Amino acid sequence: MTDQTPLTADRAELPSPVPGLRAFHGQADAVAVLLLDRPERRNAVTLAMWQALPGLLAELAARPGVRALLVTGAERTFSAGADIGELAQVYGEPASADAYHARNVEAEQALAAFPHPTLAVVHGSCVGGGCQLALACDLRFGAADARLGITPAKLGVVYPAVPTARLASLVGPARAKYLLFSGELVDAERAERFGLLDEVHPAERLDGRALEFARLLARRSPQTIGAAKAALAASDPAAALAPWEQRSREAPDVREGLAAFLERREPAFPDRLGPTE
Repeated sequence: MTDQTPLTADRAELPSPVPGLRAFHGQADAVAVLLLDRPERRNAVTLAMWQALPGLLAELAARPGVRALLVTGAERTFSAGADIGELAQVYGEPASADAYHARNVEAEQALAAFPHPTLAVVHGSCVGGGCQLALACDLRFGAADARLGITPAKLGVVYPAVPTARLASLVGPARAKYLLFSGELVDAERAERFGLLDEVHPAERLDGRALEFARLLARRSPQTIGAAKAALAASDPAAALAPWEQRSREAPDVREGLAAFLERREPAFPDRLGPTE
């Protein structure tokens, strides 16, 4: 287990469900941090970690005062992906491989469905299953020395449908093929050009910038952000937005936002996890 990072300093740590996963919450700024913490294995993700992620994310989502989530790895590495030693055992039986990938996708989907904005903070290597988690976040900020890649072609693994579709949606079919066919890692400059990263900063400035941006998101309207997330994740955006739009006509968010603008102050938006809550 590592000491606290710049992102977790001065934050309360929640009980960890399994080794390798740590969660923190800052009451003052409404930002939570999920830390992949297996530095001796370059933060490789174990089956126990995949299994624990949905429950831990649900706990963070329900925690009062959480409005944004940062996802990062210990000791300047995001994650080397799945633990290959464990994966070799998993592929000993077809049923165990099926179960493993099901848990893998469940964890990714739980992150994608997190009700508040999520931001991956990518230092160093972000590979395979680690990249899968980063891509399930809403946004990704990377260090200039970060390297990203999706490497199942090096192992003969068939990449699951959900992350394959998410990758193609993010970077386009041609670039998804480039990454999946080759298994090569791309540097931060190319990753930003591809759309894998949204911002790139010198490594020593990345955490500060990510925290600054997360705090900004935490001050914005949860209603607006929740509606946007619902629409952008749906096959029918209009249907997904309808309950949010109806709720917005009755909820105090717009009145508060307009009043704050006219009074030249920061708005105090209420917490809201869904269109009917």
